[in-house]
Amino acid sequence: MYNSVVNMPFPTNEPNIMYEKGSIHRKKIEEALKKISSQQVEIPLIIGGKEIKTGDMGKMIEPHKHANVLGQYHKAGKKEVEMAIQAALKAQNEWELMSFEQRAAIFLKAAELISTKYRYEINAITMLNQSKNVFQAEIDAACELIDFLRFNAYFMRQIYEQQPMHNPKGVWNYVQYRPIEGFVFAVTPFNFTAIGGNLPTAPAMMGNVVVWKPASTAVYACYKVMRILEEAGLPAGVINFVPGSGAKVGDPALQSPDLAGIHFTGSTATFQNMWKTIGTNIHNYKNYPRIVGETGGKDFIVAHPSAQVEPLVAAITRGAFEYQGQKCSAASRAYIPKSLWPQLKPLIERDVKSLKMGDVRDNTNFVNAVIDKASFENCKAYLQHAKDSDDAEILLGGGADDSVGYFVEPTVILAKDPKYKSMVEEIFGPIITIYIYEDEKYEETLKLCDQTSIYALTGAIFSQDRMATNKALEILRHSAGNFYINDKPTGSIVGQQPFGGARGSGTDDKAGSYQNLLRWVTTRSIKETFNPPTDYRYPFLEE
Repeated sequence: MYNSVVNMPFPTNEPNIMYEKGSIHRKKIEEALKKISSQQVEIPLIIGGKEIKTGDMGKMIEPHKHANVLGQYHKAGKKEVEMAIQAALKAQNEWELMSFEQRAAIFLKAAELISTKYRYEINAITMLNQSKNVFQAEIDAACELIDFLRFNAYFMRQIYEQQPMHNPKGVWNYVQYRPIEGFVFAVTPFNFTAIGGNLPTAPAMMGNVVVWKPASTAVYACYKVMRILEEAGLPAGVINFVPGSGAKVGDPALQSPDLAGIHFTGSTATFQNMWKTIGTNIHNYKNYPRIVGETGGKDFIVAHPSAQVEPLVAAITRGAFEYQGQKCSAASRAYIPKSLWPQLKPLIERDVKSLKMGDVRDNTNFVNAVIDKASFENCKAYLQHAKDSDDAEILLGGGADDSVGYFVEPTVILAKDPKYKSMVEEIFGPIITIYIYEDEKYEETLKLCDQTSIYALTGAIFSQDRMATNKALEILRHSAGNFYINDKPTGSIVGQQPFGGARGSGTDDKAGSYQNLLRWVTTRSIKETFNPPTDYRYPFLEE
């Protein structure tokens, strides 16, 4: 393995395009939307660089207009997963021996292709198939994915630079960072195209081979990423693309003795079941699989009585309702002091009532559709529970209509009980629950926030009192892996706020940092002695 470390400048984050009315960017995204929506595609599996068509088909739709079909994709089963594993293992030796520079160049070229040639297309696919507005798609499918690829290449260089000290007396010590022996199973979610691209490419960049199962509701954008990687020069078999149902793809992957790791983003329950399966089968694996996962969240905003009201309102509105609350980091519970509520309530009403909801093609819509029927029904059940409960009331919103698309109104629930159902459980929809606390119970409320949820992903404190802010950092130190002061708890940026949480939210391995990439290598320490001893006797043995 040749890992000479070339000079590489620290990357800068990809600038967001704003798509202003009348701009060339608005025109190009509209053209891309028209093109994608006017054609139906058939997406195959890609195993060992070859297209595989199984005939077991899944449908890709527009969630905001579910009668519109964007195409179909072929689903993998046990046979295809085993083919993908073998293709990965076949590619492993040559791939892991490729130099750092050559591997990095592939992913840096992919970033450049997304930034230029494919920017509008991948954004349009994300908008239509995942129901994101143009701004959300731009941040995700373009900018964040580009950032992951560029920053991970830089972090890879940083890792290889970390070497032990040298003994000056005829000894050379160094460390080799080897990929894990076997394949990494990347299981990616529907809600971020960037995560869909990062989970298979981060291990692959470190020399690993990957079997990639994208979410069934986000196959289209992931397939586009796969094709871009191929165009950038990714060798056949390094990443194998196998969409399909969780059981039909996941079960054979987890049973394989060559499983080397899991890179996962999705539900807490699914991740825990995967971990349990790995534990049950631990005696069958050639290595102890690395388990890296980011799962659910019940992300909070706590306001101190000193908080500025207008920024707090903006954080609640953006944090809870951007992308329909379908972010692991979305604000879904808020603790507001009684003294601020009279000022806050009318401003929240103003904002929420002004939110437009509808098709992603209409750029005046802030809110679009939730991802599918199951998500719609889940949100609807929480709304009905609030309507029927004595412990809560729906302050704003509360409607849901799936006649055209899976639309759930931005909803604010007011809870009388701080342990009310929607204060505790993850919903993954445009619903936030507010609890009003007595001002003098600020510290008690911080402890309540810490103890209410099983999750510890993101959280925010709004305060102009530094002592109060410090108290929140102290009491909530284990409550969030990403903590925000006077800002919404969403929108982490690669290279600036490495993302991940603990407790029920995952393994906190920080996507977008060198910490994540370290999970995909094993180290070999090498000591070379230039002047070895020729006699076993030590000086102390002399009489």
